[in-house]
Amino acid sequence: MVAPPDNDVLWARALHHSHNGSPALQGVSLGVREGEILAVNGPRGCGKTTLLRCLSGQLVAQRGEVWFNSAPVHTMSPPQRERLRRERFGWIDPEPGLVPELNTWENAALPLMLRGTPRRVAKAAALEWLERLDIGECARKRPHALLQAQRQRVAIARALVTMPALLFADEPTAPLHRADRAQVLRTLTAAARSHRITVVLATHDADVAALADRTVTLLDGRRVNSVQLDGLDEAEGRDACSLSV
Repeated sequence: MVAPPDNDVLWARALHHSHNGSPALQGVSLGVREGEILAVNGPRGCGKTTLLRCLSGQLVAQRGEVWFNSAPVHTMSPPQRERLRRERFGWIDPEPGLVPELNTWENAALPLMLRGTPRRVAKAAALEWLERLDIGECARKRPHALLQAQRQRVAIARALVTMPALLFADEPTAPLHRADRAQVLRTLTAAARSHRITVVLATHDADVAALADRTVTLLDGRRVNSVQLDGLDEAEGRDACSLSV
């Protein structure tokens, strides 16, 4: 094994992974600097989610290496990877996945309370993040009373409340309308930058990727230098692409 560069908080080399015999990642390598917001861009089905799952330790690539702060994630045991995700990483899915029985601040505070943080401390931290994400006025509402964009802001607050070293966001605004999408992403990136939280953001939207510090592009499980998407049918994942390797 080769240790990662000193200036990369996250580093992956030659990742290969297949799902039911279908290649999802084919030799992907990348590095992420501390405090950087990195967008992983590309059409649906290109391997973005698989890459984020490998980088975060949810999935172990069949070949290749993943390092976090010089620790080899790919050789960790399942309990070690679970502890790493719980203590150092945050994750945002395309859908909020809020607990319907809990109100907004309780949903945002849930990761802290699961760690054993006193309820008063967890509530104060959750309310602070909800205010930063412009949803503090909804703190006592249940998820069913919120708009989709508001629910996604709660999910973002939940991911940030533990102050993770590294936040993975998998198409975090995909279900939102374009105006809501831009506003939520601006809020997320601003919050991450203000707290020096490193972000790896998967998106098929070039406008979303433009908010990042740097972008890498995937196509058919491979990292490419450029990709031009024309007339992408998002419902079926069809695309017309020109690329240079």
